[in-house]
Amino acid sequence: MLSRHSPCDFDPVALGRLETQAWASYYRRDWGRALRAFVAMIDEGFGLGPRLTLLGAWHVLRANKAWAPVPDNDPDAARASMMRFYRLVLAHSDLTFDPRRASELEVEWWRLHRMHQRDDLTTRGDLERALVDLYSYVYSAPRETMYEAAHWRAKAMDLSDAWVSGGCDLADPRLAAQRRALVAAYCALLDAVSRIRA
Repeated sequence: MLSRHSPCDFDPVALGRLETQAWASYYRRDWGRALRAFVAMIDEGFGLGPRLTLLGAWHVLRANKAWAPVPDNDPDAARASMMRFYRLVLAHSDLTFDPRRASELEVEWWRLHRMHQRDDLTTRGDLERALVDLYSYVYSAPRETMYEAAHWRAKAMDLSDAWVSGGCDLADPRLAAQRRALVAAYCALLDAVSRIRA
């Protein structure tokens, strides 16, 4: 059931499981499953309530579909859709940020991940710093509090990349390892934002 709650109050185990489903669906280009995963992720992660969660998931799906083609993707369209998503979050939560800047930071880590994944033109450290930029900006948090969450999420991306290279088999144990890394990332993020609120 879609509910209302603060974006600083989420279940890291549920989010790790849901993001694993979302990434797997993205790479398999199963957009129906991806949309369902985005709905559940946004519900758990941002607590926007039923109507806005569905609308937000639609914007996130459109952003991912614009980003997905290689090499002819559309970063501007991806940023525009993510800006619409972040406008919803800003208007209906206790977070404070500029949606345009948040969308730029979001798509920037997508860009760095693709470079790291395909051409090894960026380092894992570059990707972690981009995630720290996004997390610290959206949650109005000191950068140093976000490094552990960024570390584990980048680790999850490496596992996801290996899973993709291995053929996107849903029975591949790397998918479970990716889920565990994402749960660790969200546990670290929840710990950081909880300390800020306290």
